[in-house]
Amino acid sequence: MLRLKNINTYYGKVHALKNVSLHLAEGEIVTLIGANGAGKTTILNTISGVTPAAGGELFFGKEAIIGHAADRVVSLGLSQVPEGRQVFKPLSVEDNLRLGAYLRYRRRESRADILRDMEQIFTLFPRLADRRRQLAGTMSGGEQQMLAIGRALMAKPRMLLLDEPSMGLAPLVVQEIFRVLQQLRREQGTTILLVEQNAKAALKLADRGYVLETGKVILEGAADELLENAEVKRAYLGKDKKEIWER
Repeated sequence: MLRLKNINTYYGKVHALKNVSLHLAEGEIVTLIGANGAGKTTILNTISGVTPAAGGELFFGKEAIIGHAADRVVSLGLSQVPEGRQVFKPLSVEDNLRLGAYLRYRRRESRADILRDMEQIFTLFPRLADRRRQLAGTMSGGEQQMLAIGRALMAKPRMLLLDEPSMGLAPLVVQEIFRVLQQLRREQGTTILLVEQNAKAALKLADRGYVLETGKVILEGAADELLENAEVKRAYLGKDKKEIWER
């Protein structure tokens, strides 16, 4: 479904991504692991058209999307849930979800279909249903993260990019969010590319993973293999790392 080959991305003179190659098959969950500054967020932003690539190949399905504007990428079925949630705080939960469907309104899709999809979001996240008219800025961090995911889903993506969905959240809330990600893959076949600070939790959720260091992919493999890899354990899976899945 997604293929990057020798992608290079710069921030000014800083070479952020260096010949990065990776792929996702339809229905996979794949995680990106690495220290802060390794290039994980830059990969997501490059895929989604937020940060332009300077070279390489980038395909979503059979379409070359390198150089596409972000709204064009969304219209093809690829949505990003950004780091820090970035919900529209002065707006209600319902209005945030409507903005997620903005391109569908522009295409004059059935309003009844859009409203039905909004109700499906409320089924996925019952907390949002209870707060549908509440201003997003008055909600907890976990509720805002649920809203950010719901907003992305309102575009009806075939693939989700998620950037640090557990950041700053309580373990029980993170478990609920990860449960929804599993449900989306299981019931809707959604393909997921996940950047996650809790490497152990991410690898327990994912099928495969890529390890990044200073803008390069240095290791890739099946999630269970990476969980047992000595170098990955030493760098990212130490006993002092916060664990949420073995509770």
